[in-house]
Amino acid sequence: MQDIETTLSERGTRYGRFETQAAITQDLKGVIRHYAREVGQSFHVDQIEALDMICSKIARIVNGDPNYADSWHDIAGYAKLVENRLNGDSDE
Repeated sequence: MQDIETTLSERGTRYGRFETQAAITQDLKGVIRHYAREVGQSFHVDQIEALDMICSKIARIVNGDPNYADSWHDIAGYAKLVENRLNGDSDE
């Protein structure tokens, strides 16, 4: 089992400095929430969670390795979960 410092080092190499990634993520989430309030938009819990996770993945891409396919795959996955519910295809 890897120790936490090894894991953090590996993640830092892949995604960049965590503090910077966190700042990008929070900025993206803030923009979404700001404009949602401006237009009176509300989201279902899975939609806002998917948007939050997508923001995190976007921040990892911007701050780290944009060629890491798994980050792009994860974004598609979160969007697909919401799409499935909206289409009545959810298995929950």
